[in-house]
Amino acid sequence: MDFQHTEDRRMLADSLDRYLREQYAFETRQAIAASPEGHSRSTWNGLLELGALAALFTEAQGGMGGAGLDIAVVFESLGRGLVVEPVVGALMAGQALAASGDPRTAAELEALIGGERIILMAHEEADTGADPSRVSVSATPVDGGWQLAGSKVVVQQAHMADAYVLSARTAGAPGDAHGLSLFLLPANTLGLHSQGYALVDGGRGAELQLDGVSLPGSALLGKQDQAFAALERAVGCGLLALAAEALGAMECAKHDTLEYLRTRKQFGVPIGSFQALQHRMADLLLEVEQARSAAINAAAALDGERGARERALSGAKFTVGRVGTLVAEESIQMHGGIGMTWELPLAHYAKRLIMIDHQLGDEDQHLARFAQLGLAA
Repeated sequence: MDFQHTEDRRMLADSLDRYLREQYAFETRQAIAASPEGHSRSTWNGLLELGALAALFTEAQGGMGGAGLDIAVVFESLGRGLVVEPVVGALMAGQALAASGDPRTAAELEALIGGERIILMAHEEADTGADPSRVSVSATPVDGGWQLAGSKVVVQQAHMADAYVLSARTAGAPGDAHGLSLFLLPANTLGLHSQGYALVDGGRGAELQLDGVSLPGSALLGKQDQAFAALERAVGCGLLALAAEALGAMECAKHDTLEYLRTRKQFGVPIGSFQALQHRMADLLLEVEQARSAAINAAAALDGERGARERALSGAKFTVGRVGTLVAEESIQMHGGIGMTWELPLAHYAKRLIMIDHQLGDEDQHLARFAQLGLAA
């Protein structure tokens, strides 16, 4: 199989990298991340104009890409730029809309890709982990509509959203694939409370509390109790996006560390000439390539058979979690004390790598899921 990027993908990556380098430099990013809003609407619009969101969806869905390698190209660039805008949440929401099978969602998907509305995924709960079916938010039929109760956690940039695609349980118990449903939840719905906070790796997140939320029957996306496949697709795209974003961050941390080893002198010579540091750096480079291979494998498997796809995705998430932590630790250690300073980009790449490990299930949970899927094959 040919894993070389097409000309269109290379052009998109070059355009994104150039835009982020010129309009989203580290100092600009820091000011945006630390602002009360925690985001930049102009940056969001700039990404839309470059086609970053459209590249995440197929032509049939209203986009201009949608393959696994398209998603990987976009998010590797976003990882290099440490972008705090909620592109992962929009990707997952859009994929859930598209996979729901509801013909009414075409207009919502068009509005999302076109920038008229920001729709984000609200799925993770306190104990969801790597299992998409561990959903306990309840949706109960009431007078032709629905009443929702429960909470969702760490919805990144939730305050930007016009609406959420929310996973809820309409039957069964957490962990059951049957009984899951998806709902389109307007952000201004009565009874929906958002508790916002700053994230350790920049930007803002929120917990969504649903306290007696009432929705009309039309808020249900697709068929009742049968949303597991759509939800698994959305989460799978999110896992691939995080793996690619981690790769972008790793590459920048690796580059900065190599440059530091070449220029920092001790005893009159560059510290990169010390054999012990050379061995550590060589090991690190091999690990980053291993992570890249796992992410490429996941991208290639995204539209394949379910068992192989889910194993590849969990394998990639486990690998970037493990390697990302190693890159963060080794890069900071080889920089010495300066590696922890707020003014150095490296410290922020390290934070982002650590936090990526905890999104949509950490490395331990995905290793266990990888093994379980293998036994079930």
